[in-house]
Amino acid sequence: MQIDLVSRGMFMRALSKSAPASLLILNLLFLTPADSNAIGKAQKRKENSSNTRSRALNRADLKSAEARLAEMGYGTGRNGLVAFQKYEGRKITGQLNRDELAAIMSSSAPQAKDPGYKHVEVDLDRQVLLLTDDAGAVTKILPVSTGSEKHYREKGMSGLAYTPRGRFRIYSKIGGWRKSPLGLLYYPNYFSDGLAIHGNPSVPQTPQSHGCIRVPMSAAVDVYKQLPVGTIVLIYDKQSFVSAKEWIGREQ
Repeated sequence: MQIDLVSRGMFMRALSKSAPASLLILNLLFLTPADSNAIGKAQKRKENSSNTRSRALNRADLKSAEARLAEMGYGTGRNGLVAFQKYEGRKITGQLNRDELAAIMSSSAPQAKDPGYKHVEVDLDRQVLLLTDDAGAVTKILPVSTGSEKHYREKGMSGLAYTPRGRFRIYSKIGGWRKSPLGLLYYPNYFSDGLAIHGNPSVPQTPQSHGCIRVPMSAAVDVYKQLPVGTIVLIYDKQSFVSAKEWIGREQ
């Protein structure tokens, strides 16, 4: 459609007396090819932006996530991501997406609740275990499953599946598998009345054990090596934390 200058002027005077909606018609009528092209490009940019936010992760994204998880002490793979999600109070999926990637890249490394000396901490609320170095700095965070706090009756035994809170020490260890009345323990590190930190093929997202502290099989040997007899174990929830620094003071 073509409109000459005279007709265009008459048309504009007519529009000035009509409803505001007519302005939309005017804009559409007088769009030049360049205008149409600009609008098309703007729409394209909007679509591209939306696609970027929802696009699948690429290899570089995965490497960045694993590098940051390892740097913070979570390790790599699904267990590392689950430990991160547990510690940060996120939905536990074990799957990496753009939201999880953003959270990983913006998070800080976990800190020990009782720094200053070598020990291991078990946070029952978060369901994670934290290993520390000689200075008490966190070196590794693992997902765990602790006592379900339910009564059980199985294999001729009964009791409350409870993981005790407080200060303990590793008093005995067994390298390899150990058969207990309630099942097999992999590289157990005993800390209280037959309860141990040990590897298990099943480490649920929630507390499900008889009272022991289950760690992933892939981490069991490393945990065993880092917990010599005498290592302090702190087990706590929001209401029950007790420092063991006074123990260290007595030994020095």
